[in-house]
Amino acid sequence: MKDKSTAPKDIAHVLAPPPLILGVPLIAGLVFHESFHAFDIPQHMLSWPVRAFGGAAFVVLGATFIVLALLKFRRAETPPEPWEETTALVTGGIYRVTRNPMYLGMALIFFGIAVIAGCLFMLALLIPTLFVIDRYVIAREEAYLERKFGEPYRALLATSRRWI
Repeated sequence: MKDKSTAPKDIAHVLAPPPLILGVPLIAGLVFHESFHAFDIPQHMLSWPVRAFGGAAFVVLGATFIVLALLKFRRAETPPEPWEETTALVTGGIYRVTRNPMYLGMALIFFGIAVIAGCLFMLALLIPTLFVIDRYVIAREEAYLERKFGEPYRALLATSRRWI
């Protein structure tokens, strides 16, 4: 019998922690924006009040998605971190809207901050960042969850979208 402490974890093997994958380009974009102001959204396109309130709305929506997802994980008594072993399939609630509300929430927060900052460069950074999340986090999680939960997970795939 294997000692549980030395047995390899049954995990999704994602590329890196998703908050890190999204956080590094966000911070790099903010630093670049503050240093150069080369890719500012023109004032005539989006005034400061529109950027502030519009961006804040995306930040609040994103945070709401994350909180709702974390509450579902807590009720299911399974860790939300993709580098931990999943013990239950989380469905219902926000998962009827999207299979990945935390990643969608992080993307909405990133988008909202880029809008508030008025930086086109940050918005451009979001595109490859979401590609990395989609291919090297979500795809690996989906393969892991299908292997672990089988038909119940395939049923979720059929009724809920990956993003929105």
